[in-house]
Amino acid sequence: MNSVFFSQLQRRIGRGPGLLARLRRNVAGNTLAIMAIALIPLLFIAGSAVDTARLYMVKTRLQQACDAGALAGRRFMVSTNATTLDATATTQAGAFFANNFKVGLFGTKAVTFTPSKTSENQVAGTATATVPMTLTTMMGYGDQILTVTCEARYDVADTDIMFVLDTTGSMACLTSDGTGGCNQPVITYTRPDGTTGYYVQEKSGSKLAGLRAAVLNFYDTLAAAVDPATHLRYGFVTYTSTVNAGYAVTALSPGYIVDSWTYNSRRVVGDANNGTAGSVTYNNKTNAQCNAYAGRSPASGYTSAGSATVTTVSWTANNANSANGSCVVTSEPVKPSWSYQKVTYDTSQYKLGNSVDDPSKIDRSTSRWQGCVEERDTTATGSFDYSNLPADLDPDLVPTSDATRWRPMWPDVVYYRGSPASVIDTASSSTNPYGDNTSTTLLGQFTALNLYENISVGYVSCGKPVQRLRVMTRSDVSSYVNASDFVPQGGTYHDTGMIWGARLLSPSGLFAADTAAWPGRTPPKRYIVFMTDGDMSPSKCSYGMYGIENYDQRVAGLSYTSNCRSTTQLNNHNARFLAACAAAKARNVSIFVVGFGQTLTTQLQDCASPGQAFYAADNTALNAAFQTIAKRVAMLRITR
Repeated sequence: MNSVFFSQLQRRIGRGPGLLARLRRNVAGNTLAIMAIALIPLLFIAGSAVDTARLYMVKTRLQQACDAGALAGRRFMVSTNATTLDATATTQAGAFFANNFKVGLFGTKAVTFTPSKTSENQVAGTATATVPMTLTTMMGYGDQILTVTCEARYDVADTDIMFVLDTTGSMACLTSDGTGGCNQPVITYTRPDGTTGYYVQEKSGSKLAGLRAAVLNFYDTLAAAVDPATHLRYGFVTYTSTVNAGYAVTALSPGYIVDSWTYNSRRVVGDANNGTAGSVTYNNKTNAQCNAYAGRSPASGYTSAGSATVTTVSWTANNANSANGSCVVTSEPVKPSWSYQKVTYDTSQYKLGNSVDDPSKIDRSTSRWQGCVEERDTTATGSFDYSNLPADLDPDLVPTSDATRWRPMWPDVVYYRGSPASVIDTASSSTNPYGDNTSTTLLGQFTALNLYENISVGYVSCGKPVQRLRVMTRSDVSSYVNASDFVPQGGTYHDTGMIWGARLLSPSGLFAADTAAWPGRTPPKRYIVFMTDGDMSPSKCSYGMYGIENYDQRVAGLSYTSNCRSTTQLNNHNARFLAACAAAKARNVSIFVVGFGQTLTTQLQDCASPGQAFYAADNTALNAAFQTIAKRVAMLRITR
């Protein structure tokens, strides 16, 4: 067998050179071998590309989630002196991170996020994730750990903020008291100028107390976001049925206020009997001697007690040829006889804040202007052309005549006639010799509007002076909202507040210099924060920024009625409010509106800039709303 095998092998080998030569010359199948050899590096390259792409995607999503967490943490952060981030901000930051990066995304594991508070009172964050490798593990590459950092801050551009705040009588109540009020007593207080004012006594934890705290927290939120290059200015308008915008140190130049104005007042038109006359007879008096007894004491005016004596005589000769006769001297006590009507008074000294004699009194009373104003000329309508507004609604109109000047409110000289008649002459309006009605009846006939009974229900009021825009420290703001005259009083007229808010913040009006750009800076962003706790509630009987509607008819042109409420008047005031809001927006002013325990009416929602109307049910919610507004003003953004 072996010999046969070797014999055959020998014969095959003998043909070997030809076979090997053929194999050498045949290249069929070489590509397959080369591809097999190259497969290993190709697999490495492909695996690297896949894992690199996964790393990139994971890092991008991790950064986005870190940013979201930092933003949320900064938004919910409570500004304190603590060096660590508060619990609420930490929880919210973690929740927002987790919602944006799910554990297991792209196969990740060991995902962490750690938010922290920076030395600049901002929120930083560090996020890590472990990414397992796939094909590259065959090349010896293990899991990769990715780390990203982030930081969020509030960034405030130069900003002007005008608070327009409802400080009417209902602000003395609690939100739980509802819209019906709380029947708190009206008490006196001493104004900064030493005169006596009235306000509704606050309940503990009142809405006004909540407002004070919310304003200060608003200030703190923005202060925490300010860098050294940022400029902030604040201003305030407190409103009722009027606005205290009078003195030059706060708002208006004396040249912008009239030197005389016509008020619903009264004037003396003669003497009225003030008691029983007494007679004395003198005999053997000549006619001339008798006539010498006649006269008036004092010759004009009245004594300090508000009285005078008028003496008349009657002489009768003793006989036809006698020069002497009987002289009957009759003395009658008298007091003023008043005519209740419109009277024009000199206001040139009154408007300067000087103490002046009250021209509607004869008891030598004096008056001193508190600064509240009657508006300039207007149109009694509920429809306005926003491109051609009347004087009172035009924020930029410079006074050039009495029609376009403001008028000082003078409640001391204003009387409610209680009648549609334009003039009422009366021999006596009361048993008081001065002629003053001392009745406690609300809006009683011939009642002065500054009588306690009328003040107590808000038919006349004069609140805290406005604060023009300026840089204010926290102490400045605190002093304003905690001042003795930052008190609840009066009724709700939204238009009066918004008219003055727009006027003081307009970049093209009387106070443009207050809101001008800082040197070398772009113009500031401008905001009105308007807060109210009640519906618009005008009265035809109150004395406010448009006089007494029942007599002056400036807003609705309605004739006198004993009913102080009017739907037409309400609608017209709402129209004025919306016109004032539109005027502010036309000047690039953004408006935030907060209804405090007050449903947001259509007018309040329409006044607000888009998405900037808030409802606050109680003091806590009011603070939250102000915090949200402050954060929107501050423009939350990612910085790293």
